Parts: sequence; structure tokens; C-alpha cells
Amino acid sequence: MAYTIGIRREDKNEWERRVPLTPQAVKELKEKFGIRVIVQPSNLRIFKDEEYIQAGAEINEDLGEADTIFAVKEVPIPLLEEGKTYIFFSHTIKGQSYNMKLLRTMIDKKINLIDYERIVDENNRRLIFFGKYAGLAGMVETLHGMGLKLKEQGYDTPLEKIKQAFAYGSVEEAKDHISEIGREIEEDGFPSELAPFVFGFAGYGNVSQGAQEIFDLLPYKIVSAEILDENYENFSADNFIFYKVILKEEDLVKRKEGEFDLQEYYNNPELYVSRFTEYAEKLKVLVNCIYWTEKYPRLLTKDYLKEKAAITKYPNLRMIGDISCDIGGSVEITHKVTMPDNPSFTYFGHNDKYEDGVHREGVSVMAVDNLPCEFPKESSEAFSVGLSEFVKGIAETDFSSEFTSLALPGPIKNALILHKGELTEDYKYMESFISEKS
Repeated sequence: MAYTIGIRREDKNEWERRVPLTPQAVKELKEKFGIRVIVQPSNLRIFKDEEYIQAGAEINEDLGEADTIFAVKEVPIPLLEEGKTYIFFSHTIKGQSYNMKLLRTMIDKKINLIDYERIVDENNRRLIFFGKYAGLAGMVETLHGMGLKLKEQGYDTPLEKIKQAFAYGSVEEAKDHISEIGREIEEDGFPSELAPFVFGFAGYGNVSQGAQEIFDLLPYKIVSAEILDENYENFSADNFIFYKVILKEEDLVKRKEGEFDLQEYYNNPELYVSRFTEYAEKLKVLVNCIYWTEKYPRLLTKDYLKEKAAITKYPNLRMIGDISCDIGGSVEITHKVTMPDNPSFTYFGHNDKYEDGVHREGVSVMAVDNLPCEFPKESSEAFSVGLSEFVKGIAETDFSSEFTSLALPGPIKNALILHKGELTEDYKYMESFISEKS
């Protein structure tokens, strides 16, 4: 039996050029499994319509013959079709208020929803992700922003030569350029009055690893959170230009009473409070890469930044690359998401105000929420490799069966949020979000 899948055109914004499945993946699905693929036409997508045609796909605005539809971002509510199976990043599992109407509509239309974010292995590690590319692009954008910040503050540094991620033709081109800048810094130095220049990475997963891959092209020395805390005053005498500290859970929070326990923190975060402020003023740059929901303590609060701003309008913490990008989340001053054409804003704690762009005073925040779009080809290729493994299993599944009888691959079944319009057992907790926010 031939199965038909659809690939939706991405149209959430002008920057979204990614695809869930590349032409190469489409070709392999057709040749190996006889899967028919219908692709909506697009002038924006990083892979041209002609490339999909050459791979054996059909280009058609109408995806009606496809029972299963793949996308990257949310499908617009008016385009959702009754009883279909959709696979995309739904941005609903945290109860995101802006997508509760979307979730409610999918329930009403008895849709099957699979969310990429929940396709994980037995250790809860993501199997299909853009995270590394969010880290790569996010670090480029953060360095670009830091160069602008220092320029505003009267420092001419090689960092201001770093372009935005989308201005590079590829990841390799970006890496080559930043490597050149790293060599220039190593040879010519950096303004000594800025020492010690510490970059803090909150988190150590795929996103953080991508960010560090870019940062590590610069001259640096890695230090532990403990060494940073104990020997910070001695760092300026060191020969290293930049310092890197990776902040893990035990560095970010502490138990209200007693000793830190990682599993307990995950299970009972209400027993913990943030300790990030112990390190905040020792950093010039914070790169935030953690997974966060409202049950966890924040890294940085507005109140803390207001207190510091009462002392000086020029805090030591100058730039935040908020790659996690949760509005009002772990970095409370992230009050909105940004786009690559205006990637940063600045928070002024002394008057609790924001201005777009990077400014001399205050703390500047890079908060682009679709960072992998800035490297659309490479990020799509990596994502497609992970997804291709599961496409056959999804396409041939009879979703009209009862949930217990669905012959889906394990990670996909675990990521099935809605089955015939009903929340599956692992996602029953979302009922409260729907009633509160839809």
C-alpha cells in the first residue's frame, strides 16, 4: 500500500526558511518505501520547488490527499483539517497561552498531534532537534551584540567585526571568520580595563554545546563555577583574554534547607531557590541555554537588576544571549521575542524601561526565538536526518485505532499529545492550561 505525506509551506514569518524533510530525504522515502510526498510550493524555502520535483515529490498547494502533514512551526488555525495527523513544534506543553486556542481547535477537530519537542529517548534526550543550530547562531548573534555594546561604551574591539549569523553564507563561513577574529585578539589583545572578561553558559545540553562550539574559536580559559567564585579578583592578572564557565544546576540553584540533589530538584523544584546572583556580577556575558518552566526558580529577576542599577547604570553584566528565550522566564527581563532584523533590546533597571537595540547603559538582551532560521540549510539537513528514521512508521500507522493498539515507534508514541482530539495520558496535565488560557 502506498502512503502519502504532506510537507507544509512555512509562513509564520519572513525568516522561516527551514524544512522538516529535505529533498534528499524525500528521494530516499520514495525509493526505499514508496512513500508519496506532496509539497506545498514556496518561494522562501531554503530548498527550491525544483529540487523537490527532482527528488520525486509533487508540488501542490492542496495537501488534502495527505493524511499526515509535516511542518516546522505551528499550522495556522484556519488551515487545520479534521481528523488529520500533524507533526510540528506546537509550543503548547508548557501551557503557552498564545497557543491554547490552537490546541483547543485541534481537540475540536479530532486531530492527532505529534510534537517534535517530545520525541525523546529513554533518558529524556531529544532525538530530533534544531537546538545545536540555535546555539551556533545564538552565540554568533551574542558576540555581534557584545561588539556593538562595547563600541557604544567607547571600546573598539575585533568583536564589532562579527556579523549577524544570517549574514554568513554557512556555518563554516561564520566559523572561519570568527576564527580569524580569535587569532587577531590573541595577537593584539583586548582592552585591559575590561578584564576579567567572563562568559557564563547556563546549561550544557545541545544548545549550549552549539554555542560553545562558536565561542571556543576565541582565545579562552575554562574555569569552574567554584574557581570563578573564589578567585575572580585574581583573574585580571592572568594572560587569558576570555574565561568560560559552564553553570550546571547545582551552580544555578540551592536547596532552601539541606544539600543539593539533582533528581530532587527536577521532581520538587519548589524546595530550591536561585543562587545565580552569586555569579551574575562576575560575568560580562550570560549565554542562557537552559530548559525552563514556571515551576523552576528564575536565574535573573527584575528586582535584582533594579538593585544593581541603583548603584550604577553600567553593570558588569553587559550582554545576555537568551537563547532559551522564554518570555518573562528564567531571564525575567526577556519581555518579548525578537527577529534577526532587530535582534536585541536593552533593559534599564534604574527606570524599569526597555529600548530596542544595544545601548551604552543597561543590560542588552539578544532574544531571537527562531535562531536556527539563520542557518536554514544546515539546520534543516541535520533535523531531516533525525526525522527520516520515523517517517515510515508514522505514515503507515492507522490512527483510527485505539491508542494502546497504535503501532508507532516508541519515541513517536510518547510524543503523541493528541490522539483523535483527546489528550493522551502523559499530557492530561494540559487540561488545566486549556481551561485557564484558551
